[in-house]
Amino acid sequence: MTEPGWPPAPIQTERLVLRESAARDRAGFVELFASPEVGTYIGGPQPREELERTVAELPGRRFGLFVVERDGSFIGMITLDRPEDVRQLGYLFLPTAWGHGYATEACTAVLDWFATARPGEPLTVVTQTANKASMRLLAKLGFTEVERFEAYGAEQWSGRWSRPKP
Repeated sequence: MTEPGWPPAPIQTERLVLRESAARDRAGFVELFASPEVGTYIGGPQPREELERTVAELPGRRFGLFVVERDGSFIGMITLDRPEDVRQLGYLFLPTAWGHGYATEACTAVLDWFATARPGEPLTVVTQTANKASMRLLAKLGFTEVERFEAYGAEQWSGRWSRPKP
């Protein structure tokens, strides 16, 4: 299903390009979901053989999925999914991209786009409290705690985003 305003023109930041997925991203999606490090807080890695069989030739073509690239290479993805009634931010980056501020830069750009494209629409996020890097990122991005709850055998943190005042 298409939604108005999607896909947007690619978003360029100082170091990154955020864009709709393309066939050339398939290998990056497989690598991302097969990574044991990436899988730590999302239920574990998926078997590479299964991913090679099941990932679409044109992966991730849906509203709110941004591929994040650096110097023309896939380094991660950001999603604005709607698992229930409210849209939810998600992000995954390859381990080689960790620790460089790319997630902050990319998520900030997506949040700016979202605030313009969907003014007033609420945005939430859920992460495990054990994922300290994600908790720090969400605080930087302006998410505030709504609740904590147990799911998938771990404590989860749910937050809500309010666009910062200029």
